[in-house]
Amino acid sequence: MNDDQIDYELARQIQMVLVLHFLEGMRQSEIATRLNLSTSKVNRLIAQGRRMGMVQIHISSPWQRLTDLEQRIVAVSSLKSAVVCPTLSEKPDTLLGEVGRAAATLLLENLRDGDVLAITGGKAISAVVEKLAPERALDVTVVPLTGGVQGKYYTDVNHLVSRMAEKLGGRAMLVHAPLLAENPTQREMLCGMHPVKEVFDLARGADVVVAGIGSIAPKGSSYYDLAPLSEAEGQMLVNLGIAAEFMAYLIGRSGSVADFAQNARLVAVHPSELATCRQVIGVATGLHKIDPIRAVLRGGFIDTLVIDERTVETIITTLEGERHVA
Repeated sequence: MNDDQIDYELARQIQMVLVLHFLEGMRQSEIATRLNLSTSKVNRLIAQGRRMGMVQIHISSPWQRLTDLEQRIVAVSSLKSAVVCPTLSEKPDTLLGEVGRAAATLLLENLRDGDVLAITGGKAISAVVEKLAPERALDVTVVPLTGGVQGKYYTDVNHLVSRMAEKLGGRAMLVHAPLLAENPTQREMLCGMHPVKEVFDLARGADVVVAGIGSIAPKGSSYYDLAPLSEAEGQMLVNLGIAAEFMAYLIGRSGSVADFAQNARLVAVHPSELATCRQVIGVATGLHKIDPIRAVLRGGFIDTLVIDERTVETIITTLEGERHVA
């Protein structure tokens, strides 16, 4: 007998089984006892009810708007996925903590034993490390994507690599070299040293990357912790079309790595070298990060973005507007 030609008695029996199972939460064995049926018969009736379209599951979430925003930012960018957390506070530190928590959860969902995890330094990654709470130790290796910065202990990449490895239960491998060489020749020499090259080679082939997205606006930007530039020089960068800092590299508004002398001195993995990584997660929050995030998205450097609701709404609006204009 076809499902469309099913008789009323069988339809009524299927409905009864579906109500008991899905609405009243009874196990199939309990339904079998109650209706004097075999467990296999109950299983067949449930399967038949599904085929007939009698079972429709609707999940209602109080955070559905965040899921909608995640889908919209993926649709207007090169991202494969996004995690949007609610903007519950106007305080930057509180907001950064919430985004850090979301990124930490995402990281733990995606890490596997045997993975290599590569990270940058910075406030956002520090927040991720702070919020990490794995249920078990993970057999992972954590490595830096850049050289270190003296005098910035809590946001320095080597410190964060050590802290993250400790929290995850893995091991850390550090780069004992400065972020900025004195000139490109010294940079080549440092990157060619075996201890540095070994770590950077691991970073290039990392399974998972977690990187902050930095602003280069002169006031309040942590980029100037990395680079000894004056406020006037910083404003000059903005005027020249530099929009972001990613992995310590200056990124133009178009998403390309800027042809800027300081980039040639960086002791760091180049953003283009992350193309083979399984997942590259960018973490950022705050309206001052809108232009930097847009630049990094245009460059296609990340495939997953963790961000707050208010910031992503503005980015979506601008990116959707650009699509309409195009």
